[in-house]
This record gives sequence, structure tokens and C-alpha cells, in this order.
Amino acid sequence: MMTLRQLLTKPEMIPASTAWYLADLGEARGRQELFTHQSPQRLRVLREHAVIESAVSSNRIEGVEIDKDRVGTIVFGKSILHNRNEEEVRGYREALRLIHEDAARLPVAEETILELHRLAKGEIWDTGQFKEKNGDIIERYANGTSRIRFKTVPAAETRAFTRELVQVWVRSLQYRFTHPLIAIAAFNLDFLCIHPFRDGNGRVSRLLLLLQCYHLGYEVGRYISVERIIEQNKERYCETLEQSSTGWHEGRHNPWPYINYLLFVIKTAYLEFEERLGRTKSPRGAKTEMIEAAVNAMSEEFTLNRLEHACPGVSRDMIRRVLRALQKTGGVECLGRGPGAAWRKRGNTS
Repeated sequence: MMTLRQLLTKPEMIPASTAWYLADLGEARGRQELFTHQSPQRLRVLREHAVIESAVSSNRIEGVEIDKDRVGTIVFGKSILHNRNEEEVRGYREALRLIHEDAARLPVAEETILELHRLAKGEIWDTGQFKEKNGDIIERYANGTSRIRFKTVPAAETRAFTRELVQVWVRSLQYRFTHPLIAIAAFNLDFLCIHPFRDGNGRVSRLLLLLQCYHLGYEVGRYISVERIIEQNKERYCETLEQSSTGWHEGRHNPWPYINYLLFVIKTAYLEFEERLGRTKSPRGAKTEMIEAAVNAMSEEFTLNRLEHACPGVSRDMIRRVLRALQKTGGVECLGRGPGAAWRKRGNTS
């Protein structure tokens, strides 16, 4: 709740890139109803694919993988599960079902958070319970070394912090001290920094993100897997989370890298949704907008390889064309030669 509290007590100017995302997402939500009344059969297929991708990707981000040949059976079937990983993927599917079917009656509350954890984690001893021991976020390296990336809220204070986070969230919607989409991203950042569970925090954070988006009318997650887009941009997810969590305990952190990252994820989902239905209105095209959104979500310097990872399904040649166009307008500059050269942002690319 440090981020939401910061936005409440010290309202700041919204960065230009954030304002750009908000404007585009507002337009996308405005077009949403037009798209969701078209092609019922195609929408049904998109919903089924989104459920599979979300259940698999959200778990795979946390290192939980299953046999690809059993994905459909695990997600939609009733067969006996073979191992713990399959239980967790099936559990995430059940949590998605609850949100998809009952979002309007499911408040963002302590009970909901615990229920989503219970569903997503399945039959383990501390499912649906706050952590009982302190547990920091530790990054481990291939050579066997490790480091503490972030010290989470102590176990003894977890319930109180979570309750306050929910309370400030409700106030943010009631008094609109910041844009609701910014509040969603801020809530997500605070939840991950509190780290209320021994395990499963990332998965619950993504379920809450979906639920909160539904409450605000941003329902693209029904048709496009937001979790899959996060997985495809996992490196940026980890990078921005670390950037924005530094100084969190003291309330001196910079939340905007992570906020912009989540807005980029939601915008990318909308672009993909409209493109899949063949109804994209932008004269520049969905892929061009996806590349520009990815550039805006990058840190000041980035490489062509990183842009490729952030823009699945987009050719390297097209990314180069968009970069050259941005270079001509002064949006970016190239700092070297060859495919490994670094690029630098010089301003907003919109």
C-alpha cells in the first residue's frame, strides 16, 4: 500500500508515456463492446485459448511446467492429475473460472485474496493462509550464488498491510485521487512487495489484476491471455519490478516503471484482440502500435533483441522499419551498428 499511499498523499504529475497509455486504453475500452458483439464463434475460440494460455503461462512464470500433450486435459478435463504441477495448473483454471463467472459479485477484499490463493495453490498445508515465516525474494544464479532482491513485509505484519492495501484501494476508487488504471498497477506493485504468502504471490497478483480490470470494464482478459503477454515480457517484468520496489518500505520508490509496464501489457492485449478479430481501426496498424508501445515500456536504452521478445509475432524487418521511422521523427537514436547495437529513447513515441 506504499504506492497507493504515495499517490494519495503526494499526487504527482503523470509521466507523458503514462498519459499516452491511459488515452489509448480509454479508446480501446470504448471500442470493446463493438468487438464483443461480433463473430460469436471466434470469440468462443479466443476465450478457450485465453484460459489455456493463462493457466499455463502464469504457472510457467513461476517455474511450474506440465507436459504439453496434457494441457487441454488438465485445463478442461476431469482426469486424474499426475503430479503437483498439474494440480497447480488445474487450480489456476478454477480461479479463472470464478473470476470469469462471478467478477461482478467478487469484491477486492481479504477473503477474496485468500480464496484465490486457495484455488490457485490447491491442496497444500498453507493454502489460503498468510505466510507464517518471513520470506525475502531471492534471486539465484546458475553458478550457485544468490542475492536478496527484495525484503518483503515481515510475516507478523502481513495481514495488517494487506488489509490497509484493500482499504486504500477502495478509497482510490471512491475519491479518484488517481486514474483507476494507475491505481490497479499501484495495487499490483504493493501486493507483490507485501508478498503475503509463502508461495503463489505472483499468480494471485495476476488473478487480482484480471479481477480489477473486469471491475473497471477492461475485459480484454476474457479473450487474450494477459498472463501470456507478461510471460513473453518476463525480463522486463522482473526489471521494472526491481526498479519500482527499491525504496518501497520507506515510501521513496519510483512506481512509474512498473506502472507503465502493466499498462503496456494491457494495451498489447487490446491490440492483439482487435487484430485477431480483423477489426483494427488504427491507420498505422496494430503491429506498429505494439512496437511503439514496447519502445515506450523500455528503459532509456534497449536492443533490437529485447524489442523482438516484447513483440511476439512481429518480424525483425518490421521492427527495424518502425525504429527507422521513429529515428526520423527524433523519437529514438541508434548508438552503434549491427543487430546488437543499443538504441536510446529521446521522448514519447506516440
